[in-house]
Amino acid sequence: MALVSINELPENILLEVFTHAPARQLLRCRLVCSLWRDLIDLVTLWKRKCLREGFITEDWDQPVADWKVFYFLCSLRRNLLRNPCAEEDLTSWQIDSNGGDEWRVESLPGDHGTDFPDSKVKKYFVTSFEMCLKSQLVDLKAEGYWEDLLDTFQPEIEVKDWFAARADCGCTYRIRVQLVSENYIVLASFEPPPVTIDQWNSAEWTEVSHTFSDYPSGVRHILFQHGGKDTQFWAGWYGPRVTNSSIIITPKMTRDRGPLHGSA
Repeated sequence: MALVSINELPENILLEVFTHAPARQLLRCRLVCSLWRDLIDLVTLWKRKCLREGFITEDWDQPVADWKVFYFLCSLRRNLLRNPCAEEDLTSWQIDSNGGDEWRVESLPGDHGTDFPDSKVKKYFVTSFEMCLKSQLVDLKAEGYWEDLLDTFQPEIEVKDWFAARADCGCTYRIRVQLVSENYIVLASFEPPPVTIDQWNSAEWTEVSHTFSDYPSGVRHILFQHGGKDTQFWAGWYGPRVTNSSIIITPKMTRDRGPLHGSA
């Protein structure tokens, strides 16, 4: 029996084969021939892959400018900060300032505290009477985001943090997030004024958030830093409490910017 070339298969069969192939490999397979390139660039293929992976449902009706980019961003979507809720003590965090009685981990709700809005969050980090700051530097290439995906399509980068004071003590909270180049040049920054909470407050948890969009090309790292201190200068851990921090690169795209090329 004579061998049959895979390209002799009906296009709908080839499309079904590609639906089950690893996505990164498909980007390389575009170079095999013009037929494969055209099939791999079809919107239908990437919509099928999104549906198969559970990124969308059959009744999805939101506009997507580039389904290929949408697929990859969905597949990579997760919190890029490690140990955000203090479940592993201070693991993965760089201690930049450790003033007073230093950083500590406590269980919710804590003394003179309130429950966190999400019951799955059980712990928080707490600061002291002198400045306490901790940080993480996220390497985007190490997390799977290649240069063309970042520079050409500039997906939105959503940053969130939660903080609260003890009801019986005032405190000052601060946060700084920077988008940084390969050579650690700051390309974009979010650093709002410090928030000071008065003594005898409600101790409610407050969310702070910021979305980076249309930032300069060349972003390769994200620096996340937060912390603070109490305003009463009391020995112990009376400063701001922080938990459930996150950095998430979202798959929401607003415009088409050309073909997507994979990493080498």
